[in-house]
Amino acid sequence: MPSPSFPFVYLASQSPRRQELLQQLGVCFELLLPRPDEDAEALEAELPGEAPDAYVLRVCAAKAQAAHARRVKGEHRPAPILVADTTVTLDGAIMGKPDDADHAVAMLERLSGRDHEVLTALAVVDADGVLLAPVLSRSLVRFATVERAALQRYAATGEPLGKAGAYGVQGRAAAFIERIDGSYSGIMGLPLFETAALLRVARVDF
Repeated sequence: MPSPSFPFVYLASQSPRRQELLQQLGVCFELLLPRPDEDAEALEAELPGEAPDAYVLRVCAAKAQAAHARRVKGEHRPAPILVADTTVTLDGAIMGKPDDADHAVAMLERLSGRDHEVLTALAVVDADGVLLAPVLSRSLVRFATVERAALQRYAATGEPLGKAGAYGVQGRAAAFIERIDGSYSGIMGLPLFETAALLRVARVDF
């Protein structure tokens, strides 16, 4: 008897961009967001000496396990859960999210005129609660040399806040990007090719 398929997936992410990208694939989804009593930020804390690849894969797996516990505790109907985590890395160091506009400018000045990597990890917990092997999308991004005044104007829009590396590739920061080698959707936060493959393994219909 064939295994049942699922008409939707839970998305454990507040990112509007990830929601838009899932819609682009034609995937039906329901949000499964952290409860007020969950410390979601604690899951993103770096471990001493942790490499960026290991960091983003570990955080993604931890978020997936937390989301599964959330589904079970909330008595939501069984279905696969999709989780993603994105980080920016420069010279082997993890660049997180800026604290404020000044911090964003300082981060962007480090990226100016340089190549950096964007890493997005994906994980799916299937309907039986089994964590499928997480996958990693790796992209190389080249920033042009950008004057500080332009970075300050960009930071003043508020767009960099809440974004790894202090920018969004789909927003105004596109004017700073000379070249991309990798997955545009991965840089946005949800690499579509890898996402589709994982969802098929998890028997999601789309």
